[in-house]
Amino acid sequence: MIEADGVCNACHGHDGKTDINWEARQSQLLEIIRDVKARAKGYDCIVPVSGGKDSTWQVVKCLEFGLKVLAVTWKTPGRTVIGQKNLDNLAALGVDHIDFTINPRVERVFTLKSLERTGSTAVPMHMALFAIPLRLAVAMDIPLVMWGESPHMEYGGDESDRQRNQLNHEWFQRHGILQNTTPDDWIDEDLTRADLEPYYLPSEEEFRSNNIQSIFLGYYLPWDPQTSLQVALEHGFSVREEGPKVGYYNYADIDCDFISVHHYFKWLKFGFTRLFDNLSIEIRNGRMPRAEALTILERMGPQVPEDDIVKLCAFLGISRERFTKIEEQFRNHDVWQKIDGRWAIPDFLIKNWRWAQ
Repeated sequence: MIEADGVCNACHGHDGKTDINWEARQSQLLEIIRDVKARAKGYDCIVPVSGGKDSTWQVVKCLEFGLKVLAVTWKTPGRTVIGQKNLDNLAALGVDHIDFTINPRVERVFTLKSLERTGSTAVPMHMALFAIPLRLAVAMDIPLVMWGESPHMEYGGDESDRQRNQLNHEWFQRHGILQNTTPDDWIDEDLTRADLEPYYLPSEEEFRSNNIQSIFLGYYLPWDPQTSLQVALEHGFSVREEGPKVGYYNYADIDCDFISVHHYFKWLKFGFTRLFDNLSIEIRNGRMPRAEALTILERMGPQVPEDDIVKLCAFLGISRERFTKIEEQFRNHDVWQKIDGRWAIPDFLIKNWRWAQ
């Protein structure tokens, strides 16, 4: 979101990090850790993990703090070979691990409905990866859930959002990551309340009565993808040698074949790609000038994940033609226009962009 001064709030958030007293915040974190260790009856904390470099860093930090960790994963139906390898490596760091698989039929039906209704495959993913760790924390009386980066400090949010350190019911009510839906909104003749059980958050009353802390580690410690990557590499993490699936990094979005399709729909809806996201991070962190980022954008192009689209279609049981009809329903005509018979974005940032035929 662009603010009144013409600068996006993600950049404002990044610039504001220099004003944060990180020593004081780490002291707050250590106080939370002392409290949960005093209250814990077994595990001190749950760390939601995918096997990516960030979740590897989270586990390493929690072990350094002396926490007894239960790592919890929602198992994506599109898990990759390297994703499984990195998840196995993460567990081998010295934690117990739950790999939670949802009924594949339910995942398939829900994902297709999500794609058709919202132009995103990620509603089931986000519901599951948030709900499962929190439900387990309540059920197993584990006092802390340690999430990764604070999304509003890293990717955009107003000042009040950047000051929030808790991922709780209020956080979900304020933000539209679940497309402003709950599992109840997806019940129909194909999906029952029982089918959708894994996607429900614990009740707010359960959450509060158990006094669960659900916090962003990136609120208390400086967050930088290059820092977490370096720590992860030192602890056995593997990058994708073939290069990035989408975006700029060969270490991100590599554990699931379907996440690239989720990112692809941003191109249709908003006129930017995962590559824009990644390069913006590099510019903000002073590792790349804007001119170099523009050259990379021109060279790498829109990165349409055709192979992953085919894999998703196979999982969903739909044809590529049906997928094309769905994607065109979500092309934003306020952004895109037909120019010389091709869809294009007028006055696009890159003059020599390769528009699809």
